Amino acid sequence: MGVVKSYVPEKLVMGILISDLDMLRGLKLKLKALWGELDSCTEAVEFRYTDYYNAEMGSPLYRIFCSFTTLVNPENLAKIKLKSNEVENRFIRGSGRVINLDPGILSQSKFILATTKNNAHRIPMSLGIYGELTLQYRNGEFRDLEWTYPDYRGQAARQYLLSVRNTYKEQLKSISHKP
Repeated sequence: MGVVKSYVPEKLVMGILISDLDMLRGLKLKLKALWGELDSCTEAVEFRYTDYYNAEMGSPLYRIFCSFTTLVNPENLAKIKLKSNEVENRFIRGSGRVINLDPGILSQSKFILATTKNNAHRIPMSLGIYGELTLQYRNGEFRDLEWTYPDYRGQAARQYLLSVRNTYKEQLKSISHKP
């Protein structure tokens, strides 16, 4: 029989879709207030993978990824997703969102996104939130799965997450060396 252990803390990563870059500074301040310092963010890149969000959010849309300095307990991902939905609602303009937030957790072996949408490849976590294994780390790189969203399949996203993984590994070393 296996022994139940506490979860190892993981790296919180936020995927951001935004239609008004003027709101980005205020959004980052809100994210910082909720989950701590941002230790890295990508540049805003035009999001051209789908027009799924355009009717609600407008276009062009921009994709940004940010990671946080403070590590999180992975069992809190569902609560983080619910809080990120509240943040989206604070940035509603007219009849729709101008910001879409996709929180995920990164470990040394995987990247999991939180979602409200059920599907065969998603695992119920709690509070109506599902976890989706989005990328697996194998042989020195993040590898996509058949259901991985196109923007997470892209080389830029996977390279960014690889750099976040390297930061995460260093954070874990410093945790394990504390008396």
